Amino acid sequence: MADALQGVIDRERIATIYLRIQPHIRRTPVVEVDGADFGIPPIRVSLKLELLQHAGSFKTRGAFANLLTRDVPPAGVVAASGGNHGAAVAYAAMKLGKPAKIFVPSISSPAKVERIRGYGADLVVGGERYADALAASETWAGRSGAMPVHAFDQIETLLGQGTLGLETEEQVPDLDTLLVAVGGGGLIGGIAAWYAGRVRVIGVEPEAAPTLTKALAAGRPVDAEAGGIAADSLAPRRVGELMLPIAQRHVDRVVLVTDDAIRHAQEMLWRAVRIVAEPGGAAALAALLSGRYQPQPDERVGVVASGGNTVAVDFGR
Repeated sequence: MADALQGVIDRERIATIYLRIQPHIRRTPVVEVDGADFGIPPIRVSLKLELLQHAGSFKTRGAFANLLTRDVPPAGVVAASGGNHGAAVAYAAMKLGKPAKIFVPSISSPAKVERIRGYGADLVVGGERYADALAASETWAGRSGAMPVHAFDQIETLLGQGTLGLETEEQVPDLDTLLVAVGGGGLIGGIAAWYAGRVRVIGVEPEAAPTLTKALAAGRPVDAEAGGIAADSLAPRRVGELMLPIAQRHVDRVVLVTDDAIRHAQEMLWRAVRIVAEPGGAAALAALLSGRYQPQPDERVGVVASGGNTVAVDFGR
């Protein structure tokens, strides 16, 4: 499978997809931060602020990649999501004038549910986890004829997320290492396919949701725990079939972080750069701040801040 996929999810196709979706997405900025600002040794840290993307996360790239390159039927599109993918598909559908039905579990954060509703999608909240929402969405797709847009295990989704790697390389061409949070693996799969070993790509997972860790150990996607503070974005139970061969070839390794480390990373993002990230969006930085990933003194490290859909800030104070 890995060799076959190299001709499907690769740099050329990611670049082609980027040209298609570029008018519809933001080229999110990179902020240079000294490690000392985070209370760690003074190394150069490049923060890719993808949480400033339309709909609040990187998922918008994959959503537009699907809706712009596949034939959308009159019934529109359907997606299952912990929240961010649903918001992205709802946003893309709204902008392109397509009907959208989104299924999310009860653990989805109020911020994400509010975004989906705000974009005019037909929203269904039910079940406890992403797997429940996925099953419901598949039933609806079969009954309605709507086009399913998978959150991570879809070629177009991976290609769209890979455009984040393309942008990051243009913005930080001398990067040595890039830390990327992992849920279903669409983001790290796309980014790893773009860099193809030219940059050290490190996956970061919550200890409570080690989906890629377990898949790499087993040699195939297997069920993992699906809990923790970032369960609405980084806990789909198992990674996608499409991304695993890419990870086996091009992801250097995966490290695990605690919920406390993720909370600390959220706090430090706010203290150092006044950025509000959701737990999943701060997980990659948590690996650096907790020492789960320890760079060399002269290493140029990039961190993807992947999502910001949260109501964590109290603006009334």
